[in-house]
Amino acid sequence: MSDEKQQVSRRQFLNYTLTGVGGFMAAGLLISPIRMAIDPVLKGSSGGDLANVGLSVDDITADPQRIDWSVDQVDGWYESEVSRSAWVYKNDNDEIVAFSPVCKHLGCIVSWEGSEQHPNEYFCPCHDGRYYKDGTNVPGTPPLAPLDVYEQEVKDGMLFLGDVIPQGEA
Repeated sequence: MSDEKQQVSRRQFLNYTLTGVGGFMAAGLLISPIRMAIDPVLKGSSGGDLANVGLSVDDITADPQRIDWSVDQVDGWYESEVSRSAWVYKNDNDEIVAFSPVCKHLGCIVSWEGSEQHPNEYFCPCHDGRYYKDGTNVPGTPPLAPLDVYEQEVKDGMLFLGDVIPQGEA
């Protein structure tokens, strides 16, 4: 071994410096896309959260009634309160049914007995779409699928509704 220090040439110094700076810049540019790709995988799903809609099970009748409630929604760093609606009734088996009011044709809002010509049916005013009380679409009308239902649960005599569950396509 020699006692002499090895001199770094100007060219080697610039090479090392530019390689280091370029590496830091590349790492800085790659961190954001990598984080966006990994974060959703690591974040727990908020699906399945049920909200109290403020309706007692004892108040639910055989006639569909519209209920409205709000849920807190978080989009990134923005929190907002979102309004939701449902048509709720008890069927012949005394089971609670909760339909989404969104028409499967063009997304308009359906109403129970919304047409004098078609009583005891859900009616969509946009293109005369109709659904039977059980949510199935009336053949020959624009909707091609039944109304979606809400995930539901009864706790302490109160109705809790969650996400919309599609009923399928025709």
